[in-house]
Amino acid sequence: MILSASRRTDIPNYFSGWFFNRLEEGFLYVRNPVNVHQVSKIPLSPEIIDAIVFWSKNPAPMIGSLDRLKGIPYYFQFTVTAYGRDIERNIPDKKQVILPVFQDLSGRIGSNRVIWRYDPIFFNNAYTKEYHLAAFGYIAERLRGYTKKCIISFVDLYAKNKKNLEYLHCHMPGNEELTKFAGRLAELAHKNGMELAACAESMDLSCVGVAKSCCIDRKLLEEITGCRILAEKDKNQRKECGCAESIDIGCYNTCRNGCQYCYAGYSTESADRNCKNYHLDSPLLCSVLQEGDRVTERKVESLKEMQMGLDFFNI
Repeated sequence: MILSASRRTDIPNYFSGWFFNRLEEGFLYVRNPVNVHQVSKIPLSPEIIDAIVFWSKNPAPMIGSLDRLKGIPYYFQFTVTAYGRDIERNIPDKKQVILPVFQDLSGRIGSNRVIWRYDPIFFNNAYTKEYHLAAFGYIAERLRGYTKKCIISFVDLYAKNKKNLEYLHCHMPGNEELTKFAGRLAELAHKNGMELAACAESMDLSCVGVAKSCCIDRKLLEEITGCRILAEKDKNQRKECGCAESIDIGCYNTCRNGCQYCYAGYSTESADRNCKNYHLDSPLLCSVLQEGDRVTERKVESLKEMQMGLDFFNI
């Protein structure tokens, strides 16, 4: 079983205490986002957790407790964009805080286990192509040697972010112009020793040096674990998404980063309301069991193939 922690909220930033408590208890509950009274019980035995993928814009609160993972393999998807507080309201200063946190985390766990995300990319009168290129180049220089890979994506419209993006006068160029722009990002990434890859994009950007990528990366997981991972493509994600199957343990409308482009929450106000139900000892994140809830234990198993052939080692 691969855990995703989480596409739905920033667990390392806001809920790491809860997460480590759940590891100690050996299980957690997750509400079905569509049917909220349907609750899954997820066992958290180290024997069946093959790896954890963390997603965060500021994992500083978690860094000092990583030894509590009990030897479970993991890596981080660490988002560092060039947007200011007008777009990412509650993210600390990138130059003074976030980039040093990235460097610290990489120094502790290795540059192959911290993936830099520069996404989602959108454009308006303030955040022009020229602005993004200059900012991306600066961040890439600061992160040289601290990561081996950068993932980009262009913003997608969802019901939860459409109004905000319209208010920000967001506009997107055509595919030809976006391809040229991606090529310039690739040059900056390669100059700083990084591979540039695109996440869930329908455009083929390989012609400008941008590989196709996935966030729950089976190959990286195999590299980290030393085992073949028998994971299928995640059927719950978009068609363009190449992620391996995983179980997301987060909860929508609980992230307090305040990002205007976010698809995982309606507003910081709704997140603030839901976070009032945050309890360190609750099996549910920002919730408790209620009348009418039906708890079902989810059947999970390890996806590791312990007996590997020589081809896995390229012998």
